[in-house]
Amino acid sequence: MFNSLSDRLTATFKNLRGKGRLTEADVDATVREIRRALLDADVAVPVVREFTGRVRERALGAEVSGALNPSQQIVKIVNEELVEILGGETRRIRLAKNGPTIIMLAGLQGAGKTTLAGKLSKWLKAQGHSPMLVACDLQRPNAVTQLQVVGQRAKVPVFAPHPGATSTELEHPAGDPVEVARAGVEEARQKLHDVVIVDTAGRLGVDADMMEQARQIRRAIVPNEVLFVLDAMIGQDAVNTAHAFDEGVNFTGIVLSKLDGDARGGAALSVASVTGKPVMFASTGEGLDDFELFHPDRMASRILDMGDVLTLIEQAEKSWDKDEAARMAKKFADQEDFTLDDFLAQMQQIRNMGSMKKMLMMMPGAQNIRQQLEQFDEREIDRVEAIVRSMTPHERVAPKIINGSRRARIARGSGVHVSEVNGLLERFAQAQKMMKKMAQGGMPGMPGMPGMPGAGGGARKNAKNAPKKKAKSGNPAKAAQERKEAEARRANAAKALPTGAAFGQQQGDFDPSQLNLPKGFDKFLGQ
Repeated sequence: MFNSLSDRLTATFKNLRGKGRLTEADVDATVREIRRALLDADVAVPVVREFTGRVRERALGAEVSGALNPSQQIVKIVNEELVEILGGETRRIRLAKNGPTIIMLAGLQGAGKTTLAGKLSKWLKAQGHSPMLVACDLQRPNAVTQLQVVGQRAKVPVFAPHPGATSTELEHPAGDPVEVARAGVEEARQKLHDVVIVDTAGRLGVDADMMEQARQIRRAIVPNEVLFVLDAMIGQDAVNTAHAFDEGVNFTGIVLSKLDGDARGGAALSVASVTGKPVMFASTGEGLDDFELFHPDRMASRILDMGDVLTLIEQAEKSWDKDEAARMAKKFADQEDFTLDDFLAQMQQIRNMGSMKKMLMMMPGAQNIRQQLEQFDEREIDRVEAIVRSMTPHERVAPKIINGSRRARIARGSGVHVSEVNGLLERFAQAQKMMKKMAQGGMPGMPGMPGMPGAGGGARKNAKNAPKKKAKSGNPAKAAQERKEAEARRANAAKALPTGAAFGQQQGDFDPSQLNLPKGFDKFLGQ
């Protein structure tokens, strides 16, 4: 969503590189570009004015003028100020000390409240809680049914005593949302659920009836948290809608939905600064797992193309199979061959982490290759898996036996061209060689890596300090004389050697069988 803003800011900072000292004109030009980037991204004008004012004041201060790298200091200032307008620090759910924690969802119709209720319940369940959903949206057709389906997918119980409106009967005669909310909290208390998520009704626009119903539900259940679900794609109207809900229900936190959209989304960045309420969660996709705790510092890093490695690590730790990782580590330590079965297991581990495209976009500098990432086909992983699964167990362990006829059979079995099978086998062979070299103690050609002669440039240094060899003479008679002198020097040196070997063992006591040498190597010791 913030690709346009990220591109503009990154291009602005590139103009500062290489400058040892920044003048006031440089700072003004940079702040002007930042202002344009924020306004183009739909960030609210008061927020832009305050943000750029603080950046300019700090950029002209001592922290930049005395810095060794002023351009990096400007980036640091922008990052810190961006974190501030996003909320400053991570805000988590305040859990109730006694009884169930009650969470009420509010927002406009179409913002994604019902789907988000399922995402939040699944996220809380993964945190060790026992949530329950309460269906209080009795106005929107099939809203109750949708919540029941979402709860079933999240494996969370749903309290829905009334079916609500349907597509054939838009106004159901029975069912009071306030009574349903009150009964749902009591049901959760009796069945020992520690979290209750109440899904309320929305409208296409803010109206008095909607706010009054939300206020009545709030008074009836006294929630610990009131989360305002905001569609991050609605533009500047996000600020006005947030103000109206803040006055109506006094929400305690904000949830940004549809952050995976292609809108500019800057208005969503303004809500925390304008309302003074923190952004607590973000919905980043359509799946129930596309939901994460909102970290202002990490979001600022993503916008400035610094990556979000911490979130990437958390996702890996959450989805990575520890037993499989331990098995691979042991195999790596024992210097066993990396097989296609191992490759398939690694592919499945990566698949469990979610979208490959989203993971790569969390890497620092990903904006520079965003066009390539957008063209990346997620189904490529499926094709690779199909190719490997079309092989026999013996072929996966010993891919060298895969000849032309076998490759044609594998291509037919996986529904791909033979060239794709050839490409996979070539890439796997390269990966296998790399894994083997790393297991043996380092990659050749990399300074400072173990398993490499002269690691860290030592060989080059020794070669520079070594005495230069004397050039051979072009005169045959003189060259023969030099050879005789060299042989005489070697003979004298051999006579001067002590009888003890380097490890204190006498030469006569040397037994090659005591050494752990490869088979047939002892024949070279007699020369």
